[in-house]
Amino acid sequence: MRDDIERLLKLRERIKSKKPEFLRYLWWKKPKFKNDPKWRKPKGIDNKVKRKLKGYPPLVSVGYGGPSEVRGYHPSGLIPAVVSTLEELNKLDPSKNIIYISGNTGLKKKIEIYRAAVSRGFKVANPPAVVEVRSG
Repeated sequence: MRDDIERLLKLRERIKSKKPEFLRYLWWKKPKFKNDPKWRKPKGIDNKVKRKLKGYPPLVSVGYGGPSEVRGYHPSGLIPAVVSTLEELNKLDPSKNIIYISGNTGLKKKIEIYRAAVSRGFKVANPPAVVEVRSG
């Protein structure tokens, strides 16, 4: 099972490296799109991108997606989980989950959750910026 997930994660990375950057049609012409060229689906009947004509940017489609079995997984192969309290941490498994400490949590509690997670063997994707180091 674990080998299968690792194989699919490598496949996802290979697919992702070939995937183009999808930008809005005419972002290169219209100044109002240059600031925010994120993808919008072309809707016009004569739109060249919608018609998939040669020389125009690619249209977003299902074929660019990665394997569905590992969709949403962290690159390490673990399932991400957002934690805001110690009780939520107790419900998770260190061998299956990677922890993201919630942004709504205060610094004092973030440090508390971080220490508890590390002591239980969890990987923490976003450790708090300041973790005081005690000597002794």
